[in-house]
Amino acid sequence: MATDIIDRLKWRYATKKFDSEKILPKKTVEQLKEAFNLTATSYGLQPVTLVIVKDKKLREQLLPPSWNQSQVVDASHLFIFCVEEKLSPEYIQKYFKRVKTIRNTPDKILKPFEEFLLESFEEQSSDEIRIWATNQAYLALGNLLTVCAAANIDACPMEGFNPTEFDRILGLKEKGLTSVLLLPVGYRDETDFMAKEKKVRKDMDDVVIEL
Repeated sequence: MATDIIDRLKWRYATKKFDSEKILPKKTVEQLKEAFNLTATSYGLQPVTLVIVKDKKLREQLLPPSWNQSQVVDASHLFIFCVEEKLSPEYIQKYFKRVKTIRNTPDKILKPFEEFLLESFEEQSSDEIRIWATNQAYLALGNLLTVCAAANIDACPMEGFNPTEFDRILGLKEKGLTSVLLLPVGYRDETDFMAKEKKVRKDMDDVVIEL
């Protein structure tokens, strides 16, 4: 593994204070969108939608249900990871149609897998599907944190917010979505004292077991 990516991961931290005057270039935002779309997900079903909020006035409305964490407004963009409220048979069937279109995979190969997923998700409760989908959102979050670090973009993963209020303000329920994670992205403010603090991590022998 190239040492450069390790250096970038050492550089990144959960940014506490963003420079509100610095905005990500459109090309950079497009790259982050592409990286999100390339995230690995279980079965390839991609039950996660990324909502990107650049508008400051809209983000000011989101500040109270974010427990007034200033990163929500001061960052260049606010990324909101949302999951499907329901995983309908139509959603799964649409995925397999896309596979067939892109790969031209024969039905005799696709059909058994499609039937397996239709049956599997039919047997699961809405809570079980919600947990599964949220796990996929964490995969996307982790992927974007690494991509941001590699591109010298600051970010702050956040769980501390009121999803119900976010969903109401952004009209997510009407889209069949619910918010689960936040990721303000942009550039750190040079006065953020946390940027210079040493990372606190366990010793390697305490987190890795080699057999």
